[in-house]
Amino acid sequence: MTEFDWQAKKLAAQCPELAVGATHEALLHTINALFAPLNLSFEKVLERGGWHHLGGVVNLNMQPIASNLRLWAETESGGDIETLLDKCSEQILFATKISGTTLYFTASTGDKPQDFIQLEVEVLQEVLDRPLSDPDFLPDSVEEFLDPVDFPRLEPEPVGKPHYRFRRLQAMAEVFADQNFHSRHVQNLLRFMQDWQNSSAGHNEATFCQHWVMVLQGYQGSDKAEHYNIKPTATFTDKVTDFAENHGLSGAEMAKALHSFDRKVGYPFAWYFLMLNRKGVPTTVAEAVLRDQMEAYAYLPARDLKILREWEQRSYNV
Repeated sequence: MTEFDWQAKKLAAQCPELAVGATHEALLHTINALFAPLNLSFEKVLERGGWHHLGGVVNLNMQPIASNLRLWAETESGGDIETLLDKCSEQILFATKISGTTLYFTASTGDKPQDFIQLEVEVLQEVLDRPLSDPDFLPDSVEEFLDPVDFPRLEPEPVGKPHYRFRRLQAMAEVFADQNFHSRHVQNLLRFMQDWQNSSAGHNEATFCQHWVMVLQGYQGSDKAEHYNIKPTATFTDKVTDFAENHGLSGAEMAKALHSFDRKVGYPFAWYFLMLNRKGVPTTVAEAVLRDQMEAYAYLPARDLKILREWEQRSYNV
């Protein structure tokens, strides 16, 4: 096991012991203290919430009956949904869910956009989800009981304190090297990274991993090893409305709108990369910019104009 792996293992052990703070500064301090010997300096760049998974079972007094709803339901039912419903009607029980947020930390390791370490830590909290029994809802199977549709939900009142859980630590250059280069998505992804490196964004002081993370979806390959599909995700999370009513902008007005947007996002040529990522910048903006360049408006650096013209010849997105 490498020192990199050892530090990750230490972090996984320490995460549940740390108190969850509003800004996660204590967690970040712990991370950087652990990885300082490897000359890695992390910063928190994104929080992605809004996801959850099945929790357990509690009674009316919020006392735990079972930590795993699925295992409890399968055991209590013995495969018979009627038996399960009868048991649920005998007492007031509630299903819980685990509400989650993923924290992304990144540390640059080189000059290429994909040269960075990505660390993911989850913030998990058990909250109330729904009553287990409702006379107006009679599921036909245990699966429908576990994940009912149109079932009355409760306010997500906390059942337990939030806690951290280490998810994974990845050298993104290695994840990229493991991709299927015959895939159109991967080809577009590599072009996206190359465009960044060649553009004004890539020549800016800020690094790629300050503004983008890679959302990874794991799968088992034919070699039985774990591989990942990659989805670039911007750390800029504000809703983009800057171009919603700017149809017809050109010349100095367009230049002003683009530069203002880039400053807000935090790096030059940001509008182009968010357009490729389908994050609220329509392709009509690129088309308008290209028309301006034909009419001798020169508000794009030459390197960015070259990339934009290549996109015009063969458009793509990620």
